[in-house]
Amino acid sequence: MDKDLVYKIALTQIPGIGSVLAKNLIGYCGGVEPIFNKSISFLKKIPGVGDVLAGNIKGFSDFTEAEIECQFIVRNDIKPIFFLDANYPVRLKNIPDCPILLYVKGNGNLSPEKCIAIVGTRNMTAYGKQFINQLIDDMLPYNATIVSGLAYGVDVWAHKQCLKMGLNTYGVVAHGLDRIYPSVHANVATDMLAQKGAVITEFISGTAPDRENFPKRNRIVAGMVDAVIVVESAISGGSLITAEIANQYNRDVLAVPGNIGAKYSAGCNYLIKSHKANVIEGIDDLVRLLNWDVKIEKQTQRQLFVELTDNEQMILALIRENREMGIDQLMAHAGFSSSVLAMTLLELEMKNCITSLPGKRYQTIY
Repeated sequence: MDKDLVYKIALTQIPGIGSVLAKNLIGYCGGVEPIFNKSISFLKKIPGVGDVLAGNIKGFSDFTEAEIECQFIVRNDIKPIFFLDANYPVRLKNIPDCPILLYVKGNGNLSPEKCIAIVGTRNMTAYGKQFINQLIDDMLPYNATIVSGLAYGVDVWAHKQCLKMGLNTYGVVAHGLDRIYPSVHANVATDMLAQKGAVITEFISGTAPDRENFPKRNRIVAGMVDAVIVVESAISGGSLITAEIANQYNRDVLAVPGNIGAKYSAGCNYLIKSHKANVIEGIDDLVRLLNWDVKIEKQTQRQLFVELTDNEQMILALIRENREMGIDQLMAHAGFSSSVLAMTLLELEMKNCITSLPGKRYQTIY
């Protein structure tokens, strides 16, 4: 059993120790395990730790729950990701109250190049569905990853549309990974995992989707992404909480405007009117705000049969397999010299097989 992981899990279970204080303890004590071995007098000198919390730490001696969780993680192929690990989501790491430990089922790449949250009401209208359908269709050339909360309404509809269109999508949940809430979305979660998606939580197995867990879930959604899009929302609710958190984290927030007096546009209109969100009417607004200056030419006609050299076929297959690749990755995988690779990429662009993206990256056109 991973002793270090046992201590990490146990730290999250000590009463009164949140993520900010946990990081403080780790810094002052020089690691996780030493926290449990320090004296009360030492612990009390750490900012934020008083008599009660020092007593809670020294009085913690039952690691059974943490050991059981380790066994659950192994049995269910779950990736525990500590906030100091290299694969911890880079956007999330930059917020002060990020979880010290995440549990991930599925795709462990939590720092995709482009990452957007789509959130909204559980009582989605046809207007919201139509907007999501069009937005996700238009996002395909940009290969963005969509994050949401697997909840009723806007959340699950966004996940489903990503699955339909072949876009990566991650669900952040407010409970342990021994269940999916609501249970009717378990099949959606399964499909997400099958298509290189992920289900993410900071809660150990056995944790129920209690009311107080949802704002914690929302901060992960807001922290993991470049921007949060609120599709439809009443004047109060979880989507507005996520938008508020995103603003605190200096994330871009966009809201879909709706009719005056429409119940589930009231929240979006409020965000726009109070300058807490930018207006989004379509993909162009998102691209402009985030400087996604990718220009994908939509061809009305395309050659059905293109003659390719062996080198060109190899590079095209690599890019198609990985959806997009940088020039350094291509050089490492193909083993070409820089001059040969540059010429091969140029030929593929001229033959309308690939298109170049910012940062010397490439993706296939079809």
